[in-house]
Amino acid sequence: MNWIELNNVQQLADLKELSKARPQVIFKHSTRCSISTMAKSRLERNEQPGTGDFYFLDLLRYRSLSNQIAEDFSIAHESPQILLIKNTECVYEESHSGIQMDELIEQIALN
Repeated sequence: MNWIELNNVQQLADLKELSKARPQVIFKHSTRCSISTMAKSRLERNEQPGTGDFYFLDLLRYRSLSNQIAEDFSIAHESPQILLIKNTECVYEESHSGIQMDELIEQIALN
């Protein structure tokens, strides 16, 4: 998995702009949560699709950025959580054990 660390508001603005051309995926991860670690591991065991960029947000270090994401995309904050951003909008989100690479790949193709 080729994670891009998401750690500032400018990156979030850039990510939104990039989403107009290609899908952007945000994985919100809590380093203290075993469910989050399991979800991250499940994602990393799969090949990353070449159709989008994958961002990793450490919720404990960047909680205010996580809150900004929830506000910008009108979603409830959860951890772990995966978001698919296309054309500046969150078109798919899933959390906890619902985070599956095959489902994400399907959503990338659909949206």
